Amino acid sequence: MPVKGLEGLSDAQIEIELKQGGKFVVFQYCISILIMTFRRSSDVHFIKSSESPFMLGLPYTLLSLFLGWWGFPWGPIYTVGAIATNIGGGKDVTTQIVEAFKK
Repeated sequence: MPVKGLEGLSDAQIEIELKQGGKFVVFQYCISILIMTFRRSSDVHFIKSSESPFMLGLPYTLLSLFLGWWGFPWGPIYTVGAIATNIGGGKDVTTQIVEAFKK
């Protein structure tokens, strides 16, 4: 599973970042084509404690803003949900990722 943001970090550095507030997140996006609406998640991103998750989620938010609304009825519903998740910093999947790496 690809995790963006881990490039050049050792396992020890990742542990330190996690203890300082770093986290693994996924961002959501929505694309609609008239009666079909697709709700998807991005690859996993590692967010260091010093980084802003809002800026990393911005491309997914903009994608949803421009292409998510057009499907009826789920387009507007899924788009609002994706935007809210992304503005809130994405969906935190740190627990699942840490557990997967332990195995």
